[in-house]
Order: sequence, then structure tokens, then C-alpha cells
Amino acid sequence: MARKNLLSGLGGPELPAGNSEQPSVPLTEPATAIANFGGARGAIGAVTRSIEQLKANAVQEISTEAIDPSFISDRIGFDIANYGDLVESIRTHGQQVPILVRPHPEMEGRYQVAYGHRRLKAAVELQRPVRAIVKKLSDDELVIAQGQENNARTDLSFIERARFAASLEQRGFERSTIMAALFVDKTGLSRLISAATKIPTDIIDAIGAAPKTGRDRWVALATHLESDASLTAARSVISDEQMSATSSDDRFNIVFSAAAIRKTKSSKPKAKPATWVAPDGKTVARIQDDKKLCTVAIDKKVAPEFGAYLIESLPDLYAAFVSRENK
Repeated sequence: MARKNLLSGLGGPELPAGNSEQPSVPLTEPATAIANFGGARGAIGAVTRSIEQLKANAVQEISTEAIDPSFISDRIGFDIANYGDLVESIRTHGQQVPILVRPHPEMEGRYQVAYGHRRLKAAVELQRPVRAIVKKLSDDELVIAQGQENNARTDLSFIERARFAASLEQRGFERSTIMAALFVDKTGLSRLISAATKIPTDIIDAIGAAPKTGRDRWVALATHLESDASLTAARSVISDEQMSATSSDDRFNIVFSAAAIRKTKSSKPKAKPATWVAPDGKTVARIQDDKKLCTVAIDKKVAPEFGAYLIESLPDLYAAFVSRENK
């Protein structure tokens, strides 16, 4: 008679592609202990440990009241249209894809979401428990799982990824962890963090996720907003009540246009440099004087040695200037 498979049924059902959100990170640890099963020594212990691993990662039904969100958000705003489709799918077909949670690190008996916040919200709305995989995760493991799952669905916009990266760095996560979470290299991560930190939070929140707006446009907006006049113009348009009725990408374009126009209007051409003509009629120097600098450029073709002489004479000239000011 064939021996019954002791491990059957413990891994949970196979997960079909459903409800438009599939987990993208491994849900079970490899049962490496089984590799040593051929030896008599420790065989029972190896099987026991493997069974416990599979049980720990099996799909469970958990009350939504016992689950808290992740300690860090990866989204800006809320897509009501797509969420409505998700709710109807779960209402009709059930929650086919579980969420991933960990035991709450600070509150016994509670859980914290790694990914699946929208599925959790849908379960709350439908007043049913949520199907979840419970796995012990460190903070680093949680944010990597959270980031990789969203990357696999490719529905996070550039600015959402940038905000997520900047928030993780502000919380003290190593850049290697953030790169793993977002599947980016050092250069890509620097660009993300730079964009999120250079654009004020209130402007990002007012614009929203802007899913069709790519990196180059956000970087250009950050450059425009370095001007105080452009920043004032951008904040002026986001306060317009009509702006909230437009799409997120349209709001970006409105802010971008306001900031770009204001920067163009506020950019005054530099005044042409003045010239100094010596008594002999030769134009020896050109002088550029503005609020920050006074620049004297000596024409070496006209007076080759005068520049060096002027530099040597600077200590005496400055001493004479100070003496005159103190009189």
C-alpha cells in the first residue's frame, strides 16, 4: 500500500490569477531541511520543521478588525474607479489572491499588511474576513515585499515610486534595501529621491499620482520650482477649486505650465557689461556689476601685462579703500 504524503494539503490551494492583484514575491521559504531526509539522523526533525514552515505560510482567513496598514504608504490618493472594479470582482468571485501580512511587531494578536491594502479595504466594505498569508517579516523584508509586489503590477507612477523611496530613506532604511524594493540601481534611486525631495509635499499631494507623467517631466518641474516666483505661481493654481475636478495628469500639466511661464517671465536678461577706456583711447577692461558679483575682465590683447599688475596691486588698493572708509 502506498504511503500517504505527509506534506500534502499544507501549502494552501494554488492561487489563480484573479482580482487583478497577484503577489509577486515568494510566499514560502524553501524547505531545505528536506534535502537531508535520506539520512537517518535528524530525519524526523527535518520533516517536522518543513511541515511547520508550510503551515505558517498557509492561507488563513483573518478578521479585518485585527489588521493594521503598513507603517509606510506607497500610494498617493486613491483610484476610486479601479477600486470599484476590484470590489465587484471579489463580491462575485471571492478573494482569489491572498494578501501578505506579518504578526504586528508591537501589538500581540494583531497583524500588519505588507501588501494587499486595496483587497483588505474591499473585504472591510464587503464585511467579510480577508484571506491572508501570515509570515514573520523584519521591517526590511516588509518594505521589499511591499515594493516588489507593486513593481510586479507596474501600476505605481513615477512620483509614487519617488515618494516611497524618499520616505524609506527618511525612516533610515539602507539604500540597498530601497533598491531591492524598487528594482532600481544607485543612479535610478538617486533620481527618484531627488525628484521627491525637490518638489514640495503640498504640490505633490495636490497633483496626485499622475500615472501618465514620466520621470523627465517631474524632473523638469522640480527645476522650475527652484525659482521662488515659479513656486508661488504653482501654489496659486493648486488652490483653485476647479483644479480638483480635473484628472491627476491634467493637474500636473496645469502646475507645470504655471511654473514654466512664471520662470520665463521672471528671467531677466543680464545687462551688457560696461567698458573702461584708458586715457590713450584703448578699451582695456569690461566690467559686469550685479547684486552678487563685480567682475573686471582685462583684455590681454590690448594690455597684456595689466591684469598681472592689477592682481599684484590688490593688497595696496584694498588697504587704501579700507583707510578711506574708516575716515
